Amino acid sequence: MMKSSLLALAIAAAPVASLGAGRPITSDDIAKLANVRDPQPDPAGAWVAYAVSTVDVAADKSVSHIWMTSWDGARTIQLTHRSGESESQPRFSPDGRWLAFVSGRAQTGAGTGDQLWLMDRAGGEGRPLPGIKGSVSAYAWSPDSKKIALILDDPEPEAAQTTTVTLVKPQEATAAKPGQPEPTSPPAPTVTAKEKPPQPIVVDRFHFKQDIEGYLGKKRSRLWIYDIASGKAERATTGEYDEALPAWSPDGTKIAFTSDRSADPDRSYDNNLYVVAVAGPPAAPTRLTSFEGPDNSPNWGSLPAWSPDGREIAYLQGAPAKMLGYGVRKLAVVPAAGGTPRVLTAGLDRNVSRPIWTPDGKAIRVLEEDDEAQVVAEVPAAGGPLRVVAGGWQVFSATSAAARGNLAVLLSTPTAPPEVYALDASGGLRQLSRQNEAWLKEVAIAPTVRTSFKSRDGTEVHGVLVTPPMAAKGAAAAGAKLPTMLFSHGGPNSQTAADFSLQLQITAARGYAVVATNFRGSTGRGEAFSHALYARWGSVDVQDALAAVDDAVAKGVADPNRLVVGGWSYGGMLTNYLIASDTRFKAAVSGASISNVLAGYGTDQYALDYEIELGTPWANPQGWMKISYPFFQNPKIVTPTLFMVGDKDFNVPLQNSEQMYQALRSRGIDTQLVIYPGQFHGLTRPSFLKDRMDRWLAWYDSRLAAASKAKP
Repeated sequence: MMKSSLLALAIAAAPVASLGAGRPITSDDIAKLANVRDPQPDPAGAWVAYAVSTVDVAADKSVSHIWMTSWDGARTIQLTHRSGESESQPRFSPDGRWLAFVSGRAQTGAGTGDQLWLMDRAGGEGRPLPGIKGSVSAYAWSPDSKKIALILDDPEPEAAQTTTVTLVKPQEATAAKPGQPEPTSPPAPTVTAKEKPPQPIVVDRFHFKQDIEGYLGKKRSRLWIYDIASGKAERATTGEYDEALPAWSPDGTKIAFTSDRSADPDRSYDNNLYVVAVAGPPAAPTRLTSFEGPDNSPNWGSLPAWSPDGREIAYLQGAPAKMLGYGVRKLAVVPAAGGTPRVLTAGLDRNVSRPIWTPDGKAIRVLEEDDEAQVVAEVPAAGGPLRVVAGGWQVFSATSAAARGNLAVLLSTPTAPPEVYALDASGGLRQLSRQNEAWLKEVAIAPTVRTSFKSRDGTEVHGVLVTPPMAAKGAAAAGAKLPTMLFSHGGPNSQTAADFSLQLQITAARGYAVVATNFRGSTGRGEAFSHALYARWGSVDVQDALAAVDDAVAKGVADPNRLVVGGWSYGGMLTNYLIASDTRFKAAVSGASISNVLAGYGTDQYALDYEIELGTPWANPQGWMKISYPFFQNPKIVTPTLFMVGDKDFNVPLQNSEQMYQALRSRGIDTQLVIYPGQFHGLTRPSFLKDRMDRWLAWYDSRLAAASKAKP
């Protein structure tokens, strides 16, 4: 498939920060940066609502509120303000009267978890919708604004909610002693609620645990329809299956959604697209796709998109299930009444996401992931070449349809965090939100450039190089070689993107150069490039990462005697592979990682992925042992290594970091293990995020200093 040049379409209106000016960025800035997300235009195209998360330092948590900016960017209003409470997922009703949002605000009689709230745009406080049991994970307005499709997580069983009420008798008033004031009336009796003792956890599913959710029981996420006038919610479908990503037909008679209704969804990634009629009692839905692999997987976060005339639905078709995340996601269209799908990007070797039809139904706009960038592109609905609408070495995300063919988008660059932009139908780009504008004027942004180099076997590999801003270089001589961190992203099926990374900025501000590579296994370079790592963890990715360091040394940027390495999740795994393969690094930080992959089977959430990619441990012991070499060959490791992990991580559980820490400690290698209480795979407590950054850099600083002193 032919497509326009990405670099030739760089947008001049993209955010530009001052490089080198201002103060260096530190870990304190974790609490100062605003996280902007989920832009949603109103039906008239006059306003865009979005969520903004900031840090409440005193409460040590992140809070999210809803903001709104006019389409011309002239006015910005904060809509929700409750101290200590959070709101997210803003959505305007199609008639423009209401703004809905999701919040876990403390309430009585409205259930538990995240509830749906309505705010009248004419004024007034938001109110929770009654009659909804269970936590709201997603929702969509009907075209007539009278109903709302809900994805509700089943409520906890009644037994777990029951409390024992105890009456506490107050003490009687006593006579006052001489010199003391007269006693007041005795306090009224108080009532305390005592929770019932916890129940045993019964496990009888193949996929029985999930990070954040914990141990999984029989609860499901189901499609419901809520009637605003009556205040009642009713199931839309039948069956005991998870359902996700609801989207109404233009005439309001049907809802498209995604579900895996195979014999055992725990052993399958065969999500398919379904349609169910709204009228009448709950019904079995009609299946529209039958591809053996994921169609519009909930993990991709892309709603199915109805054509303006309601005759077709655009969606994402994944690769065959055996490819897992190494495959490429394609744009497809299927008749809404059933029929053979048409794949519109069959010749495009890149992931696409978030399909949105143009108002005339002649084209579909998507996000295209391409070699560190993510661009807005357009594909003719009848088939044809893809055309880049808004590109450049930057990352567009969270597109949503506005009036007259316009889009609201998030845009981030290596020098500026995401903000809301208006993308006109013609391709013109205009910044709307400016949540981080004042902060950007205060700090010195480290420059980031693209890199390209050859791996050991001749494969071309790309990445980024971040160097300290002038404020961090101090009196260092021009051209002096720098201490350098090799950073590896997680996944492995993701990419170090051309967007803003606070972690890399903080590291560069400390005086380090940062080399971040998109090793084989990464996305953005096509299916073959990603699939090269399939069942071969710790092989070509190690070669590619080391080649990135060699490239930085050859360019005179990196000091070969002051190299450090680190990463989180798969980045932590790759760190383990690297220090077990090469002794050049003076310090390593391995976050939320695993080395003895055998120990992961049955103790983390990836049993199905393991069985697809590696086979079972008893059927393929050699394959499992081969990728577990950092643990079983740990005597090769001499690098001082800091392990970090959350104690509630079910993605890559704590025991994996404990094993590697114990192995290195047993051998007398300089090592330390930091465990963050109450944290899952991704840390969320602001004080822990700051602590992690401080410890990470302090580990590098101290070990480099020790190595320098030990140098003959």
